[in-house]
Amino acid sequence: QVQLVESGGGLVQPGGSLTLSCTASGSTLDYYAIGWFRQAPGKEREGVSCSSCTAGSTDYADSVKGRFTISRDNAKNTMYLQMNSLKPEDTAVYYCAAGKRGSYYYPLEARNYDYWGQGTQVTVSS
Repeated sequence: QVQLVESGGGLVQPGGSLTLSCTASGSTLDYYAIGWFRQAPGKEREGVSCSSCTAGSTDYADSVKGRFTISRDNAKNTMYLQMNSLKPEDTAVYYCAAGKRGSYYYPLEARNYDYWGQGTQVTVSS
């Protein structure tokens, strides 16, 4: 089992950048598929990005491709979501997640992940 604690959310202007962090304890994050999800008010949870979740290793939602990057630092047992060119539509609570490594047909489905962070608010507004 692994416990995830995320941080780095906040208020950012459109076009700005923000990096979210998620630190794992209780296990080595490298053993897991990792993912980032978000949920905006009134909307369903959306998979944003994942790693070690597909045959191609990573996957991104179409809405964030070219703008967001998922990564992990095994030495720090931490995963990151680098967000660039932020848009108001990116406003949401962001959650990190970990699950069994694999090549999922639908890698950004939340059901693939067993462990979740507490969420951090990202607000993109001028």
